[in-house]
Amino acid sequence: MISFENTEVAFKSKSTKDLKRAYWLFKVVANPRAVAFGKWATNFAIKTHLPIKGIIKATIFKQFCGGESIMESLKTSNQLAKYGVMTILDYSIEGKTEEEDFDRTVQEIIDTITQGKSNDNIPFAVFKVTGICLFETLEKVNDGIENLDIETQTKYNKLVERVDQICKAAFEADVPVFIDAEETWIQDSIDRLAKEMSLRYNKKRAIVFNTIQLYRHDRLAFLNTEIEHAKSFNYFLGVKLVRGAYMEKERDRAKEMGYPSPIQPNKAASDKDYDRAVETVLDNLDITSACVGTHNEESSAKLAQLMVDKGIDKNDKRLYFAQLLGMSDHISYNLAYHEYNVAKYVPYGPIQEVLPYLLRRADENTSVAGQTTRELSLIIKERNRRKSK
Repeated sequence: MISFENTEVAFKSKSTKDLKRAYWLFKVVANPRAVAFGKWATNFAIKTHLPIKGIIKATIFKQFCGGESIMESLKTSNQLAKYGVMTILDYSIEGKTEEEDFDRTVQEIIDTITQGKSNDNIPFAVFKVTGICLFETLEKVNDGIENLDIETQTKYNKLVERVDQICKAAFEADVPVFIDAEETWIQDSIDRLAKEMSLRYNKKRAIVFNTIQLYRHDRLAFLNTEIEHAKSFNYFLGVKLVRGAYMEKERDRAKEMGYPSPIQPNKAASDKDYDRAVETVLDNLDITSACVGTHNEESSAKLAQLMVDKGIDKNDKRLYFAQLLGMSDHISYNLAYHEYNVAKYVPYGPIQEVLPYLLRRADENTSVAGQTTRELSLIIKERNRRKSK
């Protein structure tokens, strides 16, 4: 089994100064009170126009983002590539509501696809559907596309055009694109779009990838259904497998509205379904391609070993591992060192526009039991190793 304990490999790209910054960031993130205060202070500073952009850019932005633009992020991408780690450029602005903003976001996503066409270090593109339409439009479609009012139908038609524009650009550039998963009460709408685009553009290979959140108890069955549909309609299926990012929100909403929680009863159940989903993909590799997006060491090690056991080449382009920039470098860099396909999600965008993503990332790190503690322990181990040399 591959080991993720080699911190020399994990942090080879990081200077001692980088490690020190990461250490203090994860120390703060490990403290829920500090995170809550930091969010309040940051929002207050932004609203009152205090000059904190430089502080943010030198700390949390530098840790978790590639830059403010594609060109700036390419420096980060080139640095990752030195160690065999690829890049998924992720335009991470959130909360837009105007049609003009949605159109600009579509063009930005297409620009990342164009970069991927000419840059071997960028194997995929990615987008969130809520980045190119109103959340409430997806919510209404989720409730029943046959019952839409004229205004919502018009907005949905425009959304379909935008998604098709992105997927067509990906198809023509031969750069696969991930459609991110979101909350359950809009996910059916997203699944509908992903399937429509897969039928259209996945005839020769998987170009459009839907995202499956295995912290939902119904998603393993969903994966199997999608595989059977792809076989029946003669197209390739692309999936990104993740555990999920909306657990507390999902449980709270289910409780408040009085319906059964869509979330697994415990972490063990989520882990079990995740690993079974990975095995299902490997059993159907003739028709399925997957990006295994996980910060879980055990799941990563299992897939690496399964590939060896089944005689699947480490560099088989139908299988990729992925982690977020600034997190789980011990997984990403050690996998790349052993010549597996690995990519980092590299969020980018103007600092003030990316701030909601960064604050959400801080919240998620705080809520994931053991994640921050593990990051800190590895950073400390590497700092001690360097001091003892």
